Amino acid sequence: MNRHQIPVRWRLFGVLFLLSFLSYLMRQNIHVAGELMMPELQLSELEMGWIYASFIWGYALFQLPGGIAGNRFGPRRTLLVVGLLGILASGLTGLLPGLLFQSTTGVIAVLLLVRFVMGIAHAPMYPVQAAVVERWFPVGQWALPNAVSSTGLTLGAAAAQPLVALVMVYWGWRASFYVFIPLGLGLFGLWWWYARDNPVEHPAMGEDELKAIQANRNDLTQEVGFSAWKQLIRNRETLLLAMSYFSLNYVFYLFFTWFFHYLVKELGFSILETGFLAALPWVTGAFVATLGGLTCDALCRRIGPRLGCRIPAMVGLIGAGCLLYAGLYSTSPYMAVALLSLCFASTQFAEGAFWSAQTFVAGPYTAPACGLMNTGGNAAGIVVAPLMPFLAQHVGWVVALSTGTAVAFSGALLWLFVRVDRPFEPQAV
Repeated sequence: MNRHQIPVRWRLFGVLFLLSFLSYLMRQNIHVAGELMMPELQLSELEMGWIYASFIWGYALFQLPGGIAGNRFGPRRTLLVVGLLGILASGLTGLLPGLLFQSTTGVIAVLLLVRFVMGIAHAPMYPVQAAVVERWFPVGQWALPNAVSSTGLTLGAAAAQPLVALVMVYWGWRASFYVFIPLGLGLFGLWWWYARDNPVEHPAMGEDELKAIQANRNDLTQEVGFSAWKQLIRNRETLLLAMSYFSLNYVFYLFFTWFFHYLVKELGFSILETGFLAALPWVTGAFVATLGGLTCDALCRRIGPRLGCRIPAMVGLIGAGCLLYAGLYSTSPYMAVALLSLCFASTQFAEGAFWSAQTFVAGPYTAPACGLMNTGGNAAGIVVAPLMPFLAQHVGWVVALSTGTAVAFSGALLWLFVRVDRPFEPQAV
């Protein structure tokens, strides 16, 4: 292989990066469009919170099934099928409520259903992507590609804020659910054309690169049969990672669900101005996610995976808790946005460590293991989406959102008990 040529694994992952970008572009738009959907469709904040949560219910409940499907049918086929389903659900989000279903009850019911299906469609993305990283990247070089994936999703969410705000101000909120459909069809077509399930199957894969990918795997979890994934449910490290990931995602979902609304209602910014300001946490997070992945991989090489994953994860969680509190209680709206952007960036610094740790633990069972971990992470979204407006009615938005500080600190504490150097040892069945 020419030393100046981009390795095949990174070219393949470049397509996954674009799919990650698209995923958050298409799922984040409702949190911007919601500002116009609520008055037009006569929905309250609490009702909109349940609609936001319906996506997360589908997303969380189908993490493990999505990972199992990826393991059973392969990443290439799995991502294509669910990608097309997600594109359909996005279009129906704009088409059905208020047009074909006009009563408030009908609008709520159809949005709950369509967003639940949207969550199902998006659920396999990151467990399957983590399995691609395990298969296609050398041992111990897993944090960076997983972190780069987080960079893709944060850039997608960042782009969604101003783009959706502009689209819905000039063409209405429904258009924001249609505008990205051609891009989605093109990118999933590219995935189907270029992707293969295993490195050895790719026609462009060179012998040297394949040798590097397959080296040093004897001490990792060994493949003993497809159904061995069931034993992950009792695996100590996977369960601890899932609980800690709940804490990280509790803070993440504060931004994903209610940050745009918080800037408009509490800090008094206009919708267009908020469209750009709300992108700042995601842009900041995009750069810091890659930094976190580089840091984790470097520490794993230097001091081993146990501390190499633990240190960046704990730094990210503690930083997120401190910066969230400082941002919420800042007296300057613009300083608040700056501090909260750094808070979100701290969550992204920890991302690569979580996914790398789970890959070290699970090996060839990475897809279902990460599905289980991500189930714990997205259970946080199920809680946050309706809980925040409920708490805000009683104690205000600042106090409601500041609960994330205590949750983040508890997640950092759990990492003291995680042993990444204890690989999952499934029994043959």
